[in-house]
Amino acid sequence: MIEEKKAKLDKPYNPQATEKVIYEHWEKSGFFNPDHLPARHQKPFTIIMPPPNANGSLHVGHAVFVTIEDLIIRYRRLQGDKTLWLPGADHAGFETQIVYEKKLEKEGRSRFKLEPADLRQEILDFTLGHKKFMENQLRLLGASCDWSREKFTLDPEIVKIVYQTFKQLADDGLVYRGDRSVNWCVKHQTSLSELETARREQTDKLYYLKYGPVTVATVRPETIFGDTAIAVNPQDKRYKDLIGQTVTVKNPLGEMSLPVIGDETVEMDFGTGALKITPAHDANDFAIGRQHNLPTVEVIDQYGKMNDRTGKYQGLSVLAAREQVVADLTAMNLIEKTEDYRHAVAVCYKCERILEPRIMPQWFIKTKPLAEKAIKAIQSDKITFTPENYKKIVLHWLVNIQDWNISRQIVWGIPIPAKLCAACRDGFVDLDDKISNCPKCGGAVTPDPDTFDTWFSSGQWPFAVLDYPDGNDYRQFYPTNVMETAGEIIFFWVARMIMLGLYRTDQVPFTQVYLHGLVTDAKGQKMSKSKGNVMSPIDLAERFGTDALRLALIIGNTPGLNTSLSENKIKAYQHFANKLWNISRFIVANTDGLKRNDDFTAYTEADQKLITERQELLKTVTDELDRFRFHLAGEKLYHYVWHRLADEIIEDSKQIFQAGNRPEEKSRQQFLINTLADLLICLHPFMPFITEELWSILDEDELLMITPWPKPNLA
Repeated sequence: MIEEKKAKLDKPYNPQATEKVIYEHWEKSGFFNPDHLPARHQKPFTIIMPPPNANGSLHVGHAVFVTIEDLIIRYRRLQGDKTLWLPGADHAGFETQIVYEKKLEKEGRSRFKLEPADLRQEILDFTLGHKKFMENQLRLLGASCDWSREKFTLDPEIVKIVYQTFKQLADDGLVYRGDRSVNWCVKHQTSLSELETARREQTDKLYYLKYGPVTVATVRPETIFGDTAIAVNPQDKRYKDLIGQTVTVKNPLGEMSLPVIGDETVEMDFGTGALKITPAHDANDFAIGRQHNLPTVEVIDQYGKMNDRTGKYQGLSVLAAREQVVADLTAMNLIEKTEDYRHAVAVCYKCERILEPRIMPQWFIKTKPLAEKAIKAIQSDKITFTPENYKKIVLHWLVNIQDWNISRQIVWGIPIPAKLCAACRDGFVDLDDKISNCPKCGGAVTPDPDTFDTWFSSGQWPFAVLDYPDGNDYRQFYPTNVMETAGEIIFFWVARMIMLGLYRTDQVPFTQVYLHGLVTDAKGQKMSKSKGNVMSPIDLAERFGTDALRLALIIGNTPGLNTSLSENKIKAYQHFANKLWNISRFIVANTDGLKRNDDFTAYTEADQKLITERQELLKTVTDELDRFRFHLAGEKLYHYVWHRLADEIIEDSKQIFQAGNRPEEKSRQQFLINTLADLLICLHPFMPFITEELWSILDEDELLMITPWPKPNLA
């Protein structure tokens, strides 16, 4: 047997030939499933995988979360926990529909010319194909998740729970349908929540327009036809006598009679301190309009064109209308002056077009009551954050939270189970499709064509995937232990999971949040196709080995901060994997088939010191892993293996073996084989493939993935 081991080690390590075989061995063992773990694995430990979007290949950001979460799960499994890492995939409504729309554009088709049911089926077929592909990519990265429990956000049992939550929110008065100012993307023809809007700094012209007795400052003169008031600050002495009066204002289409109102939100030092109020096309103006009962007059349609209320400007785009209106106002001597104005504009986070505020009926969640419970849970440390500064960040957002628009005007997603009444413009939750007439006015009702915001359904992910409320998995594995995800979606997802989890289950959905940063290229730039610096984790794993990629994504990756990735960095850890292989070859070749033996006591004084050093390393690594400082644990193991064990201890061992002193030789042999075994166990969460392969060569009795973690013994 020892000769077979030596022969296997004499060949260079080949991850391309080894990794697939090892993963298949892991899957066949059944140990990814907590129900099949040895009896000593008793204490449940759960991570719910953030479901990757099932619309394409995995990117480097996915590789980061897979590596970190797999590291945690493998470590806890080695520690003897009953580990469940539940995988899933996200239908990713808006994101996936955009991906599919691009596909349609290449084919010369448009989603607006397809029947909704046909489009939905096409996207479903597209998504399910990518879902299977994506799951195989997760396997290539070494994800030791329980595939028997895999979930999809459109699974009937998940949709059922989402509907129940919607109904409960409605029954508790926390859901309402109302006309509110929403962000509207004229390209994608859907509303977006505040979190789905990006901000872009740009310089526009600030126009000072003569509005009867006052001058107002605005960047949007084209909306003049939708103005319903002039607002000033009631403390502004310049306009004190005008408040409450109605003034006549000229525009290129005639005259308007506008009331002058006083509102504390008007900034006296902006422009002239007087604002034109257009409730239909500005979120702040909408709020002022509601406060003062102003009418709303829509002058821009859903396609970003001027509508039939704008006379000769009808059909013009916003920018074209602005140019023409400015020219006409100039001819009428109604522009006092212009100046450059630097400001942030809201844009669609996908197409980057400027969003148009629109007043339209949407479903909203009253989030304040949900946020209050979340705030208490976080403040009382029922949920802790790594890094800690995210606690203040999420609390600040929860304290200042706004009502959540959960309606999306897209076909790809979970349909909103409601009926709409055109007569009274109201909506009614109808889970069982039983409402045939409006309960309010008796008028005819139609199914709501909208779908839920993806984050509403994924915000219920932790309890929904565990078969809440009566499933055995829910009773055993909820609350979960760790939610590991990207820091950039802490508001999109993490905060909402906390709110909805507490609302439905009266328990926090997880007790620890670990947030990783963005993976950038070697120069610290964000990866993007346009820059040509995108790195495929699957290609990198196939070229350099998955273990090398995983180490490159962990070491140097401080929680919450961006980390850079380069081929040179991955190559360095490929060299480390080869170094570990060569170290193992030396130890196996010089230990005469010894196995790990913790009862051996005939150590020399020098080896006793080495054992103490190794025990100190084990304690440090264990402490770092327990504190979620994976980058430091990996770094310490790397330096010990390369610089201490390979460069010093093994070189010293060569002299001992050459000297032929049997007691010293036997002592060092036992030390080396014990050390190699402990290091393979400790490195396994970081480098699962090569460590499992080396473990099999050591001819241990069970798979490395379920071997007990070495306990530091420092007397």
